[in-house]
Amino acid sequence: MGKPVNLNRYRKEKARAEKKARADQNAVKFGRSKAEKIEDKFHQDKQRRDIDNHELDE
Repeated sequence: MGKPVNLNRYRKEKARAEKKARADQNAVKFGRSKAEKIEDKFHQDKQRRDIDNHELDE
């Protein structure tokens, strides 16, 4: 007779692999590089400063 096999281990490994595959797909679909995030933050800050500088003083 062969060695006993723990089916829970294989089930969990399969679930982990599916979860990692889904995460990789989402990273490609939604992910942005660090440079893109920094650039977007810079543009948002600049827009905020520009709007604040155009306020009318009373």
